[in-house]
Amino acid sequence: MTERVDFHCAGCGVGLQTEDKAKLGFIPEAAMQKEPLICQRCYRIKHYNESSSITLQQDDFLKLLGHIGQTKALVVKIVDIFDFEGSMISSLARFVGSNPVLLVVNKIDLLPKVTNANKIINWVQRRVKEANLRVVDIVLCSAKKNVGFDRVISSVAEHRGNMDVYVVGATNVGKSTLINRLIRDYSDLEAELTTSQYPGTTLDLVKIPLDDGHYIIDTPGIVYTHRLTEVVKKRDLSPLMPDKPLKPMVFQLNEAQTLFFGALARFDFVRGEHQSFTCYTSNAIQIHRTKLDKADELYAEHKGELLKPPGKADLDELPALVKTPLNVPKGKSFDVLISGLGWIKLNSMAGAQLAVHAPKGVKVILREALI
Repeated sequence: MTERVDFHCAGCGVGLQTEDKAKLGFIPEAAMQKEPLICQRCYRIKHYNESSSITLQQDDFLKLLGHIGQTKALVVKIVDIFDFEGSMISSLARFVGSNPVLLVVNKIDLLPKVTNANKIINWVQRRVKEANLRVVDIVLCSAKKNVGFDRVISSVAEHRGNMDVYVVGATNVGKSTLINRLIRDYSDLEAELTTSQYPGTTLDLVKIPLDDGHYIIDTPGIVYTHRLTEVVKKRDLSPLMPDKPLKPMVFQLNEAQTLFFGALARFDFVRGEHQSFTCYTSNAIQIHRTKLDKADELYAEHKGELLKPPGKADLDELPALVKTPLNVPKGKSFDVLISGLGWIKLNSMAGAQLAVHAPKGVKVILREALI
């Protein structure tokens, strides 16, 4: 990648380069002749009210979080209700210091319409407590449907006082939509964009000036490779990520039966009494049931064809499926989360012995049932 070391963005100060749109400092070749020189990211914020997500690896992101704890700021953390555990920054509590954290839970439009919002907030509060994260507020919203955003804005206003606002989140959680809304509500877009480059990192952040002299600081989206959405090819992202309310699929299973989610994952009901399982995944993912003793053969013969996504052309790019055994205790209602794919709810409290096969590195957990 060619970086124009002699040229820096007038908006955020990053070194300009013309070859990789996904990296910081990208500017189209034709725009190198214009004045002032600003990268495409700053240009889109300034002229289209649009913030694009530049991604960042976890180690660099943790260095950035270390800086936040040394400043006075409101930290707005965005998580995805469809992949709550997969989009949480597990170490956030260690890094934000005494700064207040506002937790914005996005994509609530994906939950079935009968879902009780108060029960979701109570569930989130328990998850947050387990993560040892103290939050000043939890707000449910849908960036796509513009639901709950007024509540987000009023909570930001209530808790930021005279501080800057850092917005943090994983990729694909709706962070840029929130940034755009904050820009509209708080910022004079004609103002000059400025930069802040922190010691020990190669990261340039976009600082969006507020009317009171403080800033909204847009941090790059953190890439978590434990999410299935970061493992698959871009062409398979669309069927994987739901864009409409989930239509739960219920399966009555006997022990020694298996469910395949395309060729992306496999759920084995190894042992237990006959019970039902509800699958909360994208409506575009086809679920196939088979007997456990036929599962290996079915996968070997039909992956990429009957079992897809991914198609045959992309199978080699998918890490091999790794088995995670799960022993579900009796007496409570549980979900099995496959990060980025969704979750399977056990509708019985009778307990079960399960095994989940997912691409190597993808997070698989047993949790208290969300719904």
